[in-house]
Amino acid sequence: MLWRPPISSTTSFPVLSQPKQSGIHSRKMAFTLLKCPLLKKAHRLEHLKFARYHENWTVEDWKRILWSDETKINRIGSDGRAYTWKKKGEPLCERTTTPTVKHGGGNNLMVWGCMGWNGVGVLTEVQEIMNAEQYCDILDEVVVESFEKLEMLEGEKMFQQDNDPKHTSKKATKWFKDNSIDVMVWPAQSPDINPIENLWVDLNKTLNKYPNPAKGVHELWERVAEEWNKIPPETCQNLIESMPRRIQAVIKAKGGHTKY
Repeated sequence: MLWRPPISSTTSFPVLSQPKQSGIHSRKMAFTLLKCPLLKKAHRLEHLKFARYHENWTVEDWKRILWSDETKINRIGSDGRAYTWKKKGEPLCERTTTPTVKHGGGNNLMVWGCMGWNGVGVLTEVQEIMNAEQYCDILDEVVVESFEKLEMLEGEKMFQQDNDPKHTSKKATKWFKDNSIDVMVWPAQSPDINPIENLWVDLNKTLNKYPNPAKGVHELWERVAEEWNKIPPETCQNLIESMPRRIQAVIKAKGGHTKY
């Protein structure tokens, strides 16, 4: 073990109390810590099993899938931590602060959307906390319309969803059976496998380009719907074309996290 001499309080106090005079300066971090879902051994095995099963799927196979997901979109700011440089003595202002609102102030909305090879499907707003009944209403009103909009062939329809309890409820399972729609067996804790997750990222980047935040949740919804419908089919196709690479990445990571 390398021995280091002890540091006394008389040595450390000037450095900590006057960092600039001591030659210590703040610097921006050269990397960002990414939030990833916790993967237990069972999750890794499940991911690897899924990847091995679909290892030989081509892009033509993945074209059959209608990818779905829901996400939260903030009216002001984000859920992450933001940083800014502030000059010494500079007062707080719009440049150095991010406005927030209290809970219940219409600061965000939940939306559900889907995409296929021919583009995005129908986007819908989720009312309050989605339960199995509301999810079945979405399936009935939006999924059927999205299959038709994207011209997905009858008899080849396959639907992708995560393992949220409302998605796998008896009501939802019965709906898929009654409508003759196959549902993919999807591994838990695997957002990096689902290409629609990247679509949400692109959508949020576009919304963040607006010079001013939406005045309310209704204006936010109008912006979201407008930008969603502007997404070209090529964007969805590029994401779906990445599926073989995602599968290989999961295999290489032995079921662990991937760059996606």
